[in-house]
Amino acid sequence: MQKLSMDQLNRVDVETFKNQEKNPLVIVLDNVRSMHNVGSAFRTADAFAVEKILLCGITGTPPHREIEKTALGATQSVIWEHHKETLDAVKTLQSAGYKVYSIEQVDNSISLDSFQPALDEKIAIVFGNEVHGVEEDVVKASDGCIEIPQFGTKHSFNVSVTIGIVLWDLVNKLKFIKK
Repeated sequence: MQKLSMDQLNRVDVETFKNQEKNPLVIVLDNVRSMHNVGSAFRTADAFAVEKILLCGITGTPPHREIEKTALGATQSVIWEHHKETLDAVKTLQSAGYKVYSIEQVDNSISLDSFQPALDEKIAIVFGNEVHGVEEDVVKASDGCIEIPQFGTKHSFNVSVTIGIVLWDLVNKLKFIKK
């Protein structure tokens, strides 16, 4: 076995990425404090070719040195918008035909392993603040809540880890639906 070089990975350039078909997914960051977590969200959004990221409330926006430290340039490839209020962003997405799901531990949450997106469903996923999670009014306005099963003593993952887990799962499920 030998590691592949950057050239052998055959990654597209930024302009090609901007024009390629995207997965019908939007990331919504609800008052995420850490600029490193924001940068990680951009990098993960690029890797899974999501449509865009909505940065809401106190969530930092590019350009910012700390975001770039983990984004590694993904702020140039991933479309993003800032919304003062997460709830307004959610309502806008819903009026545009997106089903909005918050990643949160609530009664009647859907386990991520059981969640099955519908064919041709456009999905927006809300990821919450590192301490308080998704705002209560956003949870109530969501079309549902998805929870990642956990088996240890801690009650949550870091938001950047959560984004990776959820997007990996959803992109794989969307690929299966398309077949």
